[in-house]
Amino acid sequence: MKPLRRRCRTLAKNDVRNNIKLTSVDDLFTTEEGRAEQQLEKVIDVPLTEISDFPNHPFKVKADEAMLEMAESIKQYGVLVPGLLRPKAEGGYEMVAGHRRKMASKLAQRKTMPCIVRELDDDQATIIMVDSNLQRENILPSEKAFAYKMKLEVKKRQAGRPSNNSPQVAANYRSDDDVAKEMGISGDTLRRYIRLTELIPPILEMVDEKKIAVSPAVELSHLAEKEQQELYETMQSEDCTPSLPQAQRMKKLSQDGRLSVDVIFSILTEEKPNQKEKFNIQRERIDRFFPKSFSEKQKEDLIIQLLESWYKKRRHEQER
Repeated sequence: MKPLRRRCRTLAKNDVRNNIKLTSVDDLFTTEEGRAEQQLEKVIDVPLTEISDFPNHPFKVKADEAMLEMAESIKQYGVLVPGLLRPKAEGGYEMVAGHRRKMASKLAQRKTMPCIVRELDDDQATIIMVDSNLQRENILPSEKAFAYKMKLEVKKRQAGRPSNNSPQVAANYRSDDDVAKEMGISGDTLRRYIRLTELIPPILEMVDEKKIAVSPAVELSHLAEKEQQELYETMQSEDCTPSLPQAQRMKKLSQDGRLSVDVIFSILTEEKPNQKEKFNIQRERIDRFFPKSFSEKQKEDLIIQLLESWYKKRRHEQER
C-alpha cells in the first residue's frame, strides 16, 4: 500500500505542474464509510436548560395522560428519537421538533435530551416544526389553524422571492392552495381552519373541546372581538351554543351593524329543531299490527286516528 501511495503522490505532483486538477491523494484513500460518517449529523446530549421553545409554537404541550405515559417510557428507555434544535445567536438552542419529548424528559427528571443541531433559517425551521407535528394522530382544530397559518405565511414570503427558473410570482400564485395540496386537503378546508385564528381564545377553546363545531365557529370568526366576547358571555350564562344557521345569522347581522347583546341573547335562546324532545317507538313493537302493504304515512295516520279515538273515549268517561 505504501509504494502505491508514494506513486500516487508523485503522479499528483506531476499533474499539479501540468495544471491538471485531480482528487487529492488523501481523498482517494478515504473509505466510503469515512466520507459518509463526515456527512452524518451527530446526536448530542443537550442540557434541557439550554433549550428554549419555538416562538409562537402552535401545538399544545400538556401534562395529560399520554404525556405521563411518555415520561414513564423515557424513565425506562430514554428518548428514542432525538429532538431537532437550531443554535441561537445569543447562545443556547431553539427547539424545532421535540417539544413533547422535552416536557416528558423534564417529568422523567432527566437533565439532558439527545438532539441533532442543525443550522436553519426561520422559514426552514417553521416548515419542519409544522410538518413534524402534523404527523400526530390527534390534533386540535386550534393547532391545525395556527400551524396552517404559519406555513402559509412562509409560502407567501417564498412566493414573493421566486427562484430564477420558477414561473411563480406573488401576483398570481395561490400559496394557500399549494399548502393545502401538501397537507392533503382542499384549499377551502385550509382557509376555513385559518379563519379560526380570528376567534377569541375562550371561543376557540370551546371548538377544541367540541362544544362548538368547526362550521359555525368559522361563521362566528367574522364577528368583531367585542361581539365575540358578548357572545361568549351569553353562551356561558345561558349554557347554550349556536347552531350553524344561528351563527350565519349573527355573521350577517354583524356585517350589517345590527348585532347587539340583546340580539345575540334572542337568537341563542330560540328553540332549535334538534332541541325539541322526540318520542321514539321501536319499529318491531308496532310493525306487527299493520298490513305489510302499509306505507309509513299510512301507519302514522292510523296511529293518530286511534289515539284521537282513545282520547275522546277517555274524556267522555271522565265527564260522566
